[in-house]
Order: sequence, then structure tokens, then C-alpha cells
Amino acid sequence: MFLEKYTFEKGDFMISTNKSLLDFDVIHGYLKRSYWSEEIPLEIVKNAAMHSITFGIYKKPQTQVGYARLVTDQATFAYLADVFVLEDYRGLGLSKFLMECIKGIPEFENLRTWFLATRDAHELYRQFGFEAPKFPENIMQISRPGIYKELNQKKI
Repeated sequence: MFLEKYTFEKGDFMISTNKSLLDFDVIHGYLKRSYWSEEIPLEIVKNAAMHSITFGIYKKPQTQVGYARLVTDQATFAYLADVFVLEDYRGLGLSKFLMECIKGIPEFENLRTWFLATRDAHELYRQFGFEAPKFPENIMQISRPGIYKELNQKKI
């Protein structure tokens, strides 16, 4: 994939789209406890990453401290998902660095629509042009917040 070529460095940190660097123990460990994907199975985390453009945040040389993935057709639309920075690394500007990197990729500059969902990071995303939907009555969704708990119960 052409986007696997991006690496950005800032001080002791690096952001890379290279999927071979991803540490799924870290990613799954965080996501399975997050409010948006509680109890998500590892297989789903890996599958989502495989079919997305991923951004790993690393303390050099290769300790994963954050993550995001972008679901996109790379022409008109992008959905930013699963964004996190581990607690020990918050307050260092890594979320802002991540967003600068994502929004600065030339292949994304002409996307017509970007989406994301957040419960608590509105101020961060506003800095990068995100805002509440202009026409929320036009947006529909299917929401299944308990799906991963249900899947895990079926396995037992």
C-alpha cells in the first residue's frame, strides 16, 4: 500500500504508517478497555487494522505508545477511529502531532468528508477543522455498543 511509506519524527517520538511495527498487545490492551470498544476481541482489532490505514505512535526506537486508524477510500471520505495515547505519554503533544501528521498527508488533502466520534476530545479535533455536523438530521447510523460483550459471551 502506498501509504505505508510515511514516517514522521519529533524529538523522542515517531509516527509511522508501517503496519509491521504495530504492537497488537498494546493496541488490543488499550482498546478492549476503552469506552468505544470494550471487550473487543483481538482478531477484530487485527482485522480492522489490516483494512485501514494505521498510524502507530512510538517512543524511539520502537515502543508503541499510541495508535489511530483511518478508514478511507483515499479519494472522498475518511473515518478516524481508535485514537489513543497511553496515559504515561499524555500531555506531551502527541495527539496534536498525530493529527498534524494525518491531516498533512498529501493523498488526503482533497477528501470531501472526514468523520470521527469522540466523547472528550472535541477541542483537539476542532483545531484540525472538525466540527459538529452541519446537518445532523441527514446522518444516520446503526449502533451496537454491546456487540463485543455479546461475541465474547458466545465463545464461552
